[in-house]
Amino acid sequence: MNEVCSDEGGVQARSTADAVARRSYGKLVALLAARTRDVAAAEDALSEAFAAALAVWPVNGCPSNPEAWLLTVARRKSIDAARGRGRAEIAAEQLRVMSEELDAGAAAAQIPDQRLALMFTCAHPAIEAGIRTPLMMQVVLGLDAKMIASAFLTSPAAMGKRLVRAKDTIRQAGIPFRIPEREELPGRLDAVLDAVYAAFAEGWTDAGGTDVVRRDLTEEAIFLARLVAGLLPEVPEALGLVALMLHAEARRRARRNTDGEYVPFAHQDSELWDWRMIEEAEALLRRASALGSIGRYQLEAALQSAHVYRRRTGHANWAAVVQLYDALSALTGSPVVAINRALALAELQDASAALEAIEQVAADVRLAEYQPYWAARAELLAKTGANGEARRAYGIAIGLERDPVVRRFLQRRQSALPAWSLRVY
Repeated sequence: MNEVCSDEGGVQARSTADAVARRSYGKLVALLAARTRDVAAAEDALSEAFAAALAVWPVNGCPSNPEAWLLTVARRKSIDAARGRGRAEIAAEQLRVMSEELDAGAAAAQIPDQRLALMFTCAHPAIEAGIRTPLMMQVVLGLDAKMIASAFLTSPAAMGKRLVRAKDTIRQAGIPFRIPEREELPGRLDAVLDAVYAAFAEGWTDAGGTDVVRRDLTEEAIFLARLVAGLLPEVPEALGLVALMLHAEARRRARRNTDGEYVPFAHQDSELWDWRMIEEAEALLRRASALGSIGRYQLEAALQSAHVYRRRTGHANWAAVVQLYDALSALTGSPVVAINRALALAELQDASAALEAIEQVAADVRLAEYQPYWAARAELLAKTGANGEARRAYGIAIGLERDPVVRRFLQRRQSALPAWSLRVY
């Protein structure tokens, strides 16, 4: 990559730095932390390197290899910090090796990608199970604590404290940065796959691909999933995750119409779907199923496949869809799965049966601020003629929705409700 700052100076420097941060943050943190085993210190050093870039690049121009420039500066910051803390005697050998690499690092056209090793490090048994996935989302994918907290339905302050403790654990326990041995992988793989999928889901919220950060996030998640599947081609869940994400990504262009308005799956123009991506997803799903071990991501990918089959053939397959949701529910116990199962049940039976099913999870406190629950509830209530209740449920869903396009869609659904209700009290 060759980038030279123009007369705009600071604007171009910030643009270049932002682009590097989006595509290479996790790669740089992983490489910096691989020797020190101190993730927090690596993040601090990289942050200082970015600050230096914003001061130097507007004056001297953007380097031809910004990533290597940042890596060199961050390594020097790490050395200075280690000496400043009086740890030179402990880190003498480490500093010597790092110093030898400075000039070579600046000239390197390719920076080794150690993100996969860092992800498996974050999934080490010494780290609290519940924080492994959020930790990967922060240090490998560069998401901030606020965004991660939102995904896990907790407060940013609480999430921040847990992330700090997890990084301390890596440093204090001296956890090695490496791909685990084969016998160690099963205990760590689930957290890695969950982190990759959580990142993809966060990027998926930007249906139009207008948010550069989220668009890059989906691409990065698919890339990392492919890395895992390449490392473990005999693990069906790794293949299933790639299949699931490809199925979802294949429909991106159809999720908005030419006016930028939200288009539900049932009304999407399938001509806009990326059929090569779908065919790849189907092939991966077949490979996974042949390995004889069913898991969450394979089932979710199979559900995507079933929906595509229905649109492709015109044959209703709701009984099979409900069966897949039953299997997924038994495996995960997720209230989100229960909501989607209820919507499928409405197609197979009727809205009243679906409402009965959704009531079984209505008491789950996590659903109180979960927009899809209220939107699904509103849709089902409207189908039974309970328009007053549906209007209230739509109101809650509208209030919880972050995407203005989806919010407008829900508002139109709410406005279309008749003023009267068939429900008898």
